[in-house]
Amino acid sequence: MNVTTNMDHFILIILSMLVAFVPRYLPMRIFTSRQIPNWFNEWMKYVPVSLFTALVVKDVFMNTETYAFVGVDNVAKILASVIVMGVAYYSRSMGLSVVVGLIAVALLSLVVPV
Repeated sequence: MNVTTNMDHFILIILSMLVAFVPRYLPMRIFTSRQIPNWFNEWMKYVPVSLFTALVVKDVFMNTETYAFVGVDNVAKILASVIVMGVAYYSRSMGLSVVVGLIAVALLSLVVPV
């Protein structure tokens, strides 16, 4: 039987802090003295949208307990996603899109299966 000590927890916390800190610090340190190319700035505009899309698609089309593809069984979430796409397209606001999405899922889940 393994016994973890307080020192093991402390080391884990320190290592976790380093893993979270270093990927944020190094690019900031490197690019403070250099000019960032325009093509890189254009490319970076798509990263938040891509990450957000990956999270949403996983939640809509996969069962989070079994990680099985559920197809179109989550009708409420699919309809809410379509509503959010429209709101996001016209408003260009991530915050408004998230709030509308939460409200849409809550209301649609009362009517159609989740």
